[in-house]
Amino acid sequence: MPSIRKYRRDTTEVSCCLKYVIFGVNVLFWFLGLIVLAVGIWAWTEKDTFSNLSRLTNIALDPAFIFICCGTITFIIGFTGCIGALRENTCLLACYAVFLALLLLAEMTAGILFFVFKDWIKTQATTGFQTFITHYREDPDQQNLIDWIQEEWLQCCGVEGPRDWDRNAYFNCSSGVVGSREACGVPFSCCRTKPQDIIRNKQCGYDVRKPTYQVSEHVIHERGCLVAGEDWLQRHFAPVAASVLGPLALQNYDIAKIIYEKGCLEAAEEWFDHNLLVVATSAVCTAFAQILGICFAQNLRADIFAQKSKWH
Repeated sequence: MPSIRKYRRDTTEVSCCLKYVIFGVNVLFWFLGLIVLAVGIWAWTEKDTFSNLSRLTNIALDPAFIFICCGTITFIIGFTGCIGALRENTCLLACYAVFLALLLLAEMTAGILFFVFKDWIKTQATTGFQTFITHYREDPDQQNLIDWIQEEWLQCCGVEGPRDWDRNAYFNCSSGVVGSREACGVPFSCCRTKPQDIIRNKQCGYDVRKPTYQVSEHVIHERGCLVAGEDWLQRHFAPVAASVLGPLALQNYDIAKIIYEKGCLEAAEEWFDHNLLVVATSAVCTAFAQILGICFAQNLRADIFAQKSKWH
């Protein structure tokens, strides 16, 4: 009796789940990149950069340029992943995987260089922030960035302290001769916020670096005479040196109540030290997501090639 051969039917197909996961994730990045790119172009349009290219002397420090670069990269990666998955285009999927691999490699290289050349990066960051201070009133994007860093993120003032604002023509103490009201002052973003303030005081930094500056909160005596007498006795038991340095220390203490005296460079280092675990976790999660995207793209390409092999 002749043997009967049984043929197993090939039921392999392109994974719809994998296909639409890649499509769904990348369509979000596609639109996100488009929005970021549009914001960067809009910012350049508002500053009239396209008709006056001489403004691009410090293009690497321009926040709008950074938005345009990040938006373009995100848009391209999202486009190749989205259309490649939807149309089952192996060429676009290969480009998507290569772009993700290059981006991952660049991020890993930047992370390694950050720790190897930490002092050099610190020097470059100092130079860049000093340039921001010099052009504070000239570029609204850089001005908003500095205000956000000083007020919202690091609660600091200047690179190493409030005196760094002497680099700006408007806040330099010699600018009072030409009538600058901001001379020997600092921007409002250096001022400490008060919970009871409903409207932000934009003039809170005026004159705070003048030696003769007096804190308005201490115009009247707020302590009782008994407490003041006890304080007087305690002060006079201190050495003579403490009596000489006391007024200066008191003045600095009063000014510190109004503005941030810590430099942004020191504040940034402290922020990274305190949030190192969060930064490292975010970097690892980002790298894992990119590796996952590369694997998904390669698996989808393999499924597509398997289906194409049946056509011949």
